[in-house]
Amino acid sequence: MKNSLGREGLLRPYEGAFQDKRHVEYIDNKEKGRIPEFSENLDEVLDALELRDGITVSFHHHLRNGDQVLNLVMGKLQERGLKGITVAASSFFPCHAPLVPMFEDGTVTRLHASYMSGPVARAVSEGKVKEICTITTHGGRPRAILEGELVIDAAFIAAPAVDFHGNLTGSEGPAACGVLGYAHADAQAGKKVVAITDTVKESVNRPEISGHLIDYVVKVKTIGDPKGIVSGTTKITKDPVGLKIARDAATVIAHSGLLQDGFSFQTGAGGTSLAVALEVKKIMKERNIKGSFACGGTTDYLVDMLKEGFFEKLYDVQAFNLDAVESVKKNERHVKISANTYANLHNDQSIVNQLDVVILGASEIDVDFNVNVTTGSDGYILGGSGGHADTAAGAKLAIIVSALVNSRISCLVERVTTVTTPGETIDMLVTERGIAVHPRHEKLIRTLKEETSLKIMDIRELKAVADSLTGVPRRKESTGEIVAVSEYRDGAILDVIWKVKK
Repeated sequence: MKNSLGREGLLRPYEGAFQDKRHVEYIDNKEKGRIPEFSENLDEVLDALELRDGITVSFHHHLRNGDQVLNLVMGKLQERGLKGITVAASSFFPCHAPLVPMFEDGTVTRLHASYMSGPVARAVSEGKVKEICTITTHGGRPRAILEGELVIDAAFIAAPAVDFHGNLTGSEGPAACGVLGYAHADAQAGKKVVAITDTVKESVNRPEISGHLIDYVVKVKTIGDPKGIVSGTTKITKDPVGLKIARDAATVIAHSGLLQDGFSFQTGAGGTSLAVALEVKKIMKERNIKGSFACGGTTDYLVDMLKEGFFEKLYDVQAFNLDAVESVKKNERHVKISANTYANLHNDQSIVNQLDVVILGASEIDVDFNVNVTTGSDGYILGGSGGHADTAAGAKLAIIVSALVNSRISCLVERVTTVTTPGETIDMLVTERGIAVHPRHEKLIRTLKEETSLKIMDIRELKAVADSLTGVPRRKESTGEIVAVSEYRDGAILDVIWKVKK
C-alpha cells in the first residue's frame, strides 16, 4: 500500500487534467456536439428531470462555506415532497445547516462525502440521519463515481461562469472559486447534469468542464459568496510550539534525501503545515533547489513559491483563498486538475503518487501510527479524510505535524477513536517534544540521529511523555449504533463511527 522512501521511476505529472482517457467511455455515452438547454427557471428543469423518491443527487464544495446551490436545490426537492434522497456532496460545511430538518422529515436519509463539519456533522453523529452515511477520500469519491459504485441520478454543479455552449469555469464571475475539480467526475458519470450559475458569457477562458457533458444550465441570482472559500486556518502560525514543529519537520525533509532538484511537495492549510512550507522554502533557497511541482488545496504561500520559481508547476484541485483563485486564472503554470487526476488510486497517472513529501495534521494518532482526522475524542464528527489518506498512501514521505499536548489533551493515544488513514502509510509524527519515525525506516532513523540534533524517539516513549503530562484518558463509551463508516480510497471500510452517547 505504501510506497517505499526510495521509490524510483516516478510518473510525470499528467497535463491532460480534465481529459481523463481512462474514463473516456463516460464521455462517449454523452451526445457529442450538442448544446445544453438554458433556463432561468429551476422548477422547470427539475420537472424535466422527472425525479423520484430514493434518488442520489450530487454537489461539489468549491465555494466551501459560501455555497448556496446545495441549499437552493435541496429546498426545492423538499417542497416537492421527495423522500429517501442520498446527498453525495464532496463536502458539507456549516452553511449547509438547512439539511438538518430534511433528515428529520425523511427528505434526506443518507449522506456520502469526503468531509463534513458544523450542524450536518453533528446531526449525523447524533443519529438523525436514517441510513448509515459514508465518509470517503477525495480520491475515493471519483473512483466510486467513475466505476459505477456511486450512481448519481442528478448532478448539480455550482458554476461561477458558463458560456453559450455550456462550458463551465471556476475562474470567472462574481463567485469565482478557482477550480471545479471535485465536480468533474459528477459531470462525466451523472445520468443528468445541471449547471447552476449566476454568470452566462459568450465565451469563457480555459473551461474545465465541457458543455457536451451538461444537460441543463440554470441561471440564478447568485450561487454563493466567494469570501466563504476562506474557511479554517490559512495563515502561518505565530505560536512558538508550532514554529518549532515546523522547523524540525523541515530539518527532517532536508536530511531525508528527497529535497533535491525535482522535489515535489504538498502541505495542508493549517497554521503549522504552512509554517513547514515556509521553512522548506528557506532551505530550497539556500541550496538553490527547484522543485517539479506542489499540489493540493492551494493557498497564497504555494502561489508565492510558484511565482518565485521554487516550483515549475502548481497542481490545483481546490482554492483555499482568493489569492489562489486569482493565480489559477492568470498563471498557466498554475494547473487545474480534477479529483480523479489528483488522487484516484485507479488512475495510473494520479498526482498524489508522484509526491515526495506531504505534510498532514491529526486530531489523534495512535501507537500503530493510525491517524484520525474524522472525529474528536468525544466521538463527534469534525471533518473527514479529504486528501489525507490519498496523499499519505502516495507520497514517499508522509509527515504528521501536531502539538503533543493541546489544552491538556494528547494527540498521541493507544488507539484512535476513528481510523481515517492507516498507520502503514504514515512515516513519522513530529511534535514539539520529540519525533517518532515509523520503525520500517531504519536507515532514515540512523541518518537523523547521526546528522541532526533532533530528538528521535520510539512512539511508545513519546506516548509515555504525553501520558505523564495529561494522564491516560478514558475512552468514551459507544451506543452500539453505527451512524457512518470511514471508507478508504479503494472502497474498503477502515472503521465505523458510532452514534454519540449523551
